[in-house]
Amino acid sequence: MFNLKKFKGGKLLLCLLLAAATQAHAQQTDEQKKTEEQKKAEAWANFQKMIEERIHKDWAWMKRYEEDNAKLPAPAAGEKRVVFMGNSITEGWINTDPDFFKGKSYVNRGIGGQTTPQMLVRFREDVINLKPKVVVILAGINDIAENTGPSKIENVAGNIFSMAELAKVAGIKVVFSSVIPAKAFPWHPGLDPREPIAKLNAMLKEYATKNHLGYIDYYSAMVGPEKELKQELCVDGVHPNMAGYKIMEPLAEQEIKKALK
Repeated sequence: MFNLKKFKGGKLLLCLLLAAATQAHAQQTDEQKKTEEQKKAEAWANFQKMIEERIHKDWAWMKRYEEDNAKLPAPAAGEKRVVFMGNSITEGWINTDPDFFKGKSYVNRGIGGQTTPQMLVRFREDVINLKPKVVVILAGINDIAENTGPSKIENVAGNIFSMAELAKVAGIKVVFSSVIPAKAFPWHPGLDPREPIAKLNAMLKEYATKNHLGYIDYYSAMVGPEKELKQELCVDGVHPNMAGYKIMEPLAEQEIKKALK
């Protein structure tokens, strides 16, 4: 075997080889990071493309739950059905922790990427017509992310208030959810949502208190020191992971029980 120690200048050559190997490893790591970033960028680009196509063909995505709603029987006598209306945070809930919904009269009607005007359009089909006792509304983060264009917080709150008023006319108890914290959006770089989130949550809480609605304060239970969603509770700074949903679940059930009294 070739022995570098016996080779004149072997130590220098060894150092050069180690330096080259280190540089190659660093380049490989940089390439891996670049590839991962590219994959994330492509995934978000594809998501945005899907949203754009959907907006032009079925703006509120009324078709999303059309078949499920048709198959869902009317509530049985004494059944206390609860509908969860929301966006990807609600939709992802049943995928991440399906056990939370099993064995209960919980109906998930979340749609990823949706803003409050889209939810308002489908509110009759996906909530009122299902005849629940309670609706839990978690909405607003995608409006702040400008998924369907810039929106004033007052208009976002107004859409949520309109959902509550429609539910009230139909005899459905309403539980508002605070928007959960976020510091940035992977799909909308440069947009800081922290102040709008705080403003919307204050408006929702005030309306809920004034009108005797339920209010779930997810925000306070999940916020970090920089008003971000705690890293250990999320996938990407916006969407909860299992640990995040485990924080949310008892808070939701507490308010649902109050509403059902």
